[in-house]
Amino acid sequence: MTPSSFLDVLKQAADRAAAAEDSFRHEAAARAKTLERERAFALRRLNFMRAVAEAVATAEDEESALSSAGAALRAKLGWSSDSAARAAVLSQFAPVAHAMFANLAPPDGEEAPRPDVVAALAAFEAWYAETHPGPFWVLFEQYMPETLVVDF
Repeated sequence: MTPSSFLDVLKQAADRAAAAEDSFRHEAAARAKTLERERAFALRRLNFMRAVAEAVATAEDEESALSSAGAALRAKLGWSSDSAARAAVLSQFAPVAHAMFANLAPPDGEEAPRPDVVAALAAFEAWYAETHPGPFWVLFEQYMPETLVVDF
């Protein structure tokens, strides 16, 4: 083996090791970004549903529960006006509010199975993902511009 040939072999091994490390770093960064997004969505889901549950829990009947849930959704998203797209979201979210109200209402004597709130929410999220360019939870990513603090 000539001196240049064994150095070439070692250089190729070093290049393969560097490429493997780069590949691993890119995969790890992509995986970390995916996990970060999943965590953010899970926390948004929890906080949003907590607010909706609090609104629904104070309702005396299903109609007011649906209204309260819609108001909570509007408030959380900062919706002060209506549109066809927003009306569609509220309409599709109604089964979630219905399931939540049924779960929070006291049993009426017979122990009927209660609707699955998590499944209703998953169905809503699936509908939103099919009809919009991104997941529902992206709506909670509102840019807050910096405001200057002025002392008078």
